[in-house]
Amino acid sequence: MVAAAAPSSCKERAVVEAAEPESSGSESERAGEREQMVATQLAARGIRDERVLTVMRSVPRHVFVPPEYRDLAYGDRPLPIGYDQTISQPFVVAFMTERLGLTGTERVLEVGTGSGYQTAILAELAREVWSIEIVAPLADRARVLLGALGHANVHVLAGDGYEGWPTAAPFDAILVGAAPDHVPLPLLDQLANGGRMILPVGDDRQDLLFVRRTPEGFVQEQVLPVRFVPMTGIAEQEGR
Repeated sequence: MVAAAAPSSCKERAVVEAAEPESSGSESERAGEREQMVATQLAARGIRDERVLTVMRSVPRHVFVPPEYRDLAYGDRPLPIGYDQTISQPFVVAFMTERLGLTGTERVLEVGTGSGYQTAILAELAREVWSIEIVAPLADRARVLLGALGHANVHVLAGDGYEGWPTAAPFDAILVGAAPDHVPLPLLDQLANGGRMILPVGDDRQDLLFVRRTPEGFVQEQVLPVRFVPMTGIAEQEGR
């Protein structure tokens, strides 16, 4: 991974400083927290992909949450990141990632960049990641933070993820981090043959759906009850 360019504003410098390593003792403690998180929240609940477990041990989740929540960063819970958005609990991040079956060759679309944590996990496991966030300040912050952490294979766009990223399609895998009440047709259209997508679908009651594109069409499977923030923008319009 390559080093990010120097930030061009005070705001960007603040974000980069937040991403820099803490003191060696503190970083050692954080590494221990990540190890415990993987052992008790992920492996103990059935996450088996060693590549996913290794990345979850290494990506510093605490730098993706506001400073006031960093002591809770490795707990078994989602956390607020501002703008009525959350960072998903570690198990959900690992579960969705594992289900995509990434090998390192894939072109991945993420809808809902949020804090950038899930994006960083995907960037470690895939060849290239395109990520869309409808809340522009979150997109800007994630872009700078991911660059500061050296994730040169990530492209972040501020926009409505319902429409996907047509100019970069098709994608081998798509991960959606906000819940529409139906599977967006544009995302299905942008899924490559043999590609797979995982997304939460529903209003008050949501389920993770796993979708695979085959030569005969799309195969869907309900895999896990969840609760995500709703997808906003075009997804909220009637009759979509």
